[in-house]
Formats: sequence, structure tokens, C-alpha cells
Amino acid sequence: MFNWYVGLLAISGIVMLALAALKQGQSTVSRSINGIFGAVYLGYAIYLAFFFDGGSYLIFFQAFLLPVLMVVNFFRNRTPRTKLTDTQKAWREFQRTDQAR
Repeated sequence: MFNWYVGLLAISGIVMLALAALKQGQSTVSRSINGIFGAVYLGYAIYLAFFFDGGSYLIFFQAFLLPVLMVVNFFRNRTPRTKLTDTQKAWREFQRTDQAR
């Protein structure tokens, strides 16, 4: 169980660092969060794998929600938003003013 946890931490950290390196479709805040948490996850995995001498440790599987959410956020933001044509803009404006009456 310990080896699985360390492996998942390392994979999560590497994925988040890779997402932070990509500039496409992400805000600066999102890239910063990916970079910071990716470094923390990878650093903690390295600590547990190479420097941890044993004893008690806590396993937080909830920690793996953040990488999943960041990957989902990355791909959701990469989807191009459709731009409205002039006719569609005029129709929406007409609907708004018609409903206001």
C-alpha cells in the first residue's frame, strides 16, 4: 500500500508539473497552482521513497482529488468557445429587450 501511495504521489506531481509547463488554455493562476502543488507532490513522494525511515505515516487519498480537478480544468479550458455571429448577437439582444418589457 505504501509503494502505491508513493507512486501515485509521484505520478500526480509529474502530471501537474507537465500541465504547468504548458501555456495553452490556462491562466497564470492555474499554471502557478499546478506548478506549486506538482512540486509539493513530487517532493513528498521523493521524501517518502528515499528519506523516510519508517514509522507511522498518514495516507490522504483525498489529496488525489486536486490533480484530477486540475486535469479536468485544463481540458475544459482548452475547448474552444463558439463565437456568436452578428445575427446571433442581435437575436439575443432582441430577446433581452423583449423580455424586459
